[in-house]
Amino acid sequence: MSSIKKTLMKQGMKLMSDPRVMKIMQDERVMKAVMQMMNVPGKVQTFGNEQVEKLAKAMSLATEDEVKDLKRQIRRLEEEVARLEKEKKQARA
Repeated sequence: MSSIKKTLMKQGMKLMSDPRVMKIMQDERVMKAVMQMMNVPGKVQTFGNEQVEKLAKAMSLATEDEVKDLKRQIRRLEEEVARLEKEKKQARA
């Protein structure tokens, strides 16, 4: 953990133990706001991913997920071809 993060965590824990802060945190509106703030990084990540996908589609580029899906599909098809070739050899024998 970086020293800045450690310092912030330490100060945050000290702040949370303050009786005045504890009283404020009991307010439902404050807790709701804190929960919404905690959700911001996930929302930003989701928004960023959506924008990347839109840009990729606009430029006719494959996204990372699409490439992974295609690789999986190719692997399955290769396995199917190998199985069929094996069956064909066994049928000849």
